Amino acid sequence: MERTLHTYFRSSASYRVRIALNLKGLAPHLVPVHLTRNGGEQFGTDYRALNPQALVPTYAEGDFQISQSLAILEYLDERHPLPPLLPDSAEGRATVRQLALTIACDIHPLNNLRVLKYLTGTLKVSEDAKTQWIQHWIALGFEALETQLAASSTRGTFCHGESPTIADCCLVPQIFNAQRFGVDLTPYPTLRAIDAACAQLAAFRNAHPAVQPDAE
Repeated sequence: MERTLHTYFRSSASYRVRIALNLKGLAPHLVPVHLTRNGGEQFGTDYRALNPQALVPTYAEGDFQISQSLAILEYLDERHPLPPLLPDSAEGRATVRQLALTIACDIHPLNNLRVLKYLTGTLKVSEDAKTQWIQHWIALGFEALETQLAASSTRGTFCHGESPTIADCCLVPQIFNAQRFGVDLTPYPTLRAIDAACAQLAAFRNAHPAVQPDAE
């Protein structure tokens, strides 16, 4: 079956999906969509026909096509169940989804490229103020995640237990973003330990932005 991932090397959402695909042992054809070149290739007619939101990633298997990274992660787990990215129990799945959604819904959107461009372009926010905005929202989210995971009875080497889940797929790209924007990670030893454990796995290393074909 033909598989295609429209991706951008530095996109957190694309990074999540690349990790999951690697964990599943799937190797789709990667189609880079440059988010800043020529005003943003995601706004081109062809890509907007594929994804009206003009966002990455977009994933296709055969004739089936889907966007939104968390939906893609859950689809991959149902369509390709081994290794699982969600725990067996309803409680475990709810906990992992809570962690993933904290990142994907409450931290990442406030630091998304289109939000930052609106801040500096339309609202004329300075670059320094933009950086403070990014650092503030990441730190606020990381404080909550650190508290929750440090106290969790189900946390293991990874966010939940001894194998990666969709929570880890979301956490690692957000830590990459935090480092990129100069967030001090010292207050988050639990998050750093999980990130370090993930970095030991080829699935995470091979999804890193620096090793993507479109990396700059």
